[in-house]
Amino acid sequence: MNATKTIPIPPYVDGHGLLKGRSVLITAAAGVGIGFAAARKAVEEGCRAIMISDIHERRLAEAAEKLREYSATVEIYSQICNVTSEEQVQSLIEAAEDKLGGIDVLINNAGLGGLKPIVEMTDQEWNLVLDVTLTGTMRMTRAALKKMMPRGRGAIVNNASVLGWRAQKGQAHYAAAKAGVMALTRCSAVEAAEYGIRINAVSPSIAMHDFLKRASPQEQLDALASQEAFGRAAEVWEIANVLMFLASDYAGYMVGEIVSVSSQRA
Repeated sequence: MNATKTIPIPPYVDGHGLLKGRSVLITAAAGVGIGFAAARKAVEEGCRAIMISDIHERRLAEAAEKLREYSATVEIYSQICNVTSEEQVQSLIEAAEDKLGGIDVLINNAGLGGLKPIVEMTDQEWNLVLDVTLTGTMRMTRAALKKMMPRGRGAIVNNASVLGWRAQKGQAHYAAAKAGVMALTRCSAVEAAEYGIRINAVSPSIAMHDFLKRASPQEQLDALASQEAFGRAAEVWEIANVLMFLASDYAGYMVGEIVSVSSQRA
């Protein structure tokens, strides 16, 4: 049943100390998307230190500076990282381990989409989306687990998508990558669980932000948003709230779960 009206955006949720004393590393956290929203929420949820990464140097510096406005006590670090480069991934993990005093929480947010019919898609376009979105998540997970396993603790939260479950024209590469992130989450989670490490994922449908508005036709965004149960797209902080839950001890018995942050039919 389609929503008959748009339900207003609820008030922003204040922090409740969910990540008190934890250190956090987040990929693709510059700009206005889910990554930065998660970084802000992590600071508001009381993390002791955070490192954000992105491939955009200027936006990354601006994001780090903005985070400092939300807390004068949390240690804020940033480092450039392209998750398609194993060398840069290793450098990021080593820097985070050093500056954060060990990584307690990793949020894998890096991903790349696009709109292209499969018959027009080149190998290069296909490979790039999978390299960033799926293989990049694997590289970060693999590197982080090697640090977390000897300590016997840690949490990794991946950003998947409802397109890993449903079909949408022009999204074959992105949907395949996100379905892969879901499978990677489940399989790596059962491997990590015996070391006391939890790996889970969120699966958003449509979260509205300026970059998405520039990258997608407004008619398509409006159509997708209208299918949601609330008749609107999610705010990026609504997705970040669930990321914080999965990273926290409140999700202490969740392993390999893919949590939909959407209406199931959308």
